[in-house]
Amino acid sequence: MSNKNIVFWQGNEAAAYGAIRAGCRFYAGYPITPSSEIAETMARELPKVGGVFIQMEDEIASAAAIIGASLAGIKSMTATSGPGFSLMQEALGYAIMTETPCVFVNVMRGGPSTGLPTKPAQGDIMQARWGTHGDHAIIALYPSTVEEVYKYIIHAFNLAEIYRTPVIFLMDETLGHMRETFELPSYSEIEVIKRISEKDLEEEEIFVPYAESEYAEPTPTALIEMGKTRFHVSGLVHDESGFPNASYETAEKLIKRLTNKIKLHIDEISLYDEYLTEDAEVLVIAYGIVARSAKEAVRIAREDRMKVGLFKPITLWPIPVHELKKRLSKVEAVVIPEMNLGQYGREILRLIKPGTKVKFINKVGGELITPEEILDGINEILTEGFDF
Repeated sequence: MSNKNIVFWQGNEAAAYGAIRAGCRFYAGYPITPSSEIAETMARELPKVGGVFIQMEDEIASAAAIIGASLAGIKSMTATSGPGFSLMQEALGYAIMTETPCVFVNVMRGGPSTGLPTKPAQGDIMQARWGTHGDHAIIALYPSTVEEVYKYIIHAFNLAEIYRTPVIFLMDETLGHMRETFELPSYSEIEVIKRISEKDLEEEEIFVPYAESEYAEPTPTALIEMGKTRFHVSGLVHDESGFPNASYETAEKLIKRLTNKIKLHIDEISLYDEYLTEDAEVLVIAYGIVARSAKEAVRIAREDRMKVGLFKPITLWPIPVHELKKRLSKVEAVVIPEMNLGQYGREILRLIKPGTKVKFINKVGGELITPEEILDGINEILTEGFDF
């Protein structure tokens, strides 16, 4: 008999089970299509491992609740879709300022407003980056298979712990609702970063919750206990102790540190996949659900002897700048398919060398981009040139 643990999960189920495997023990949320199966799975499974599920009155309360739970020492998560994610933005900014590790899942649907509740979209890419106000950095991941959902949501929790920051986990209606079979990795194959406790600190060690660092290394998050790891939390500009300090010097140092702890570690944070890029003259850049169609389009193009490759960013924010620049410097043309009107593509344009041909393929009607549409774009760019 095989010892393989084969599962047949929906994407939303994989997100819930992966979060539990990562150590999530608190979930607060409000039902919204197409993310509701995450809440349903957490409501059923969290109590089995000693966790707590709460259905809140709205998405604002949900976001605030997971921040409070994390500050109290419990790994936490919420899940929503576009309208709910819009409501969460102020709380997201608070989590960034207070350096509170937690995970926000956004299963994207068509918008704006109520939009297309049961249709897939990629319209929240820029909202994930700039939805909350003020200068800040963010980490946002977007897988493209159910297996990746499970794998990378665990990684999202790890990143939240390492960099003491909220992490956004993007999906879409199709990825959230599709089912796929994959082999569940064993516990020994999965790295889970644990929250430190007061007993993990040296006896004479002083816990400084917002310590400065020459290399903007984040301070590990400790459980708030009755002893020396208790600290003041404020959304105001604050000093190393956490108490408000509105001086220019304090504000300048804090905002730059919050940004640099992610900006200066892009290479460690960046995740991406490549397919046939070694000799590519045309590079397709696609993420999430669209990357599946893009990979098939590249495969067909190769059969027709076209030198086409795929670069699939999994970490959308921060952009994997260094790796993308390497690939873009070697190609003559770039095709960027997105289920929006070019949100990520405009960021890619900044990295493209002068003279490179560019083709955008954009759909916002709630239908997936097909391999044939991407293949048509590849053929067009080889014959027609620029398309800005």
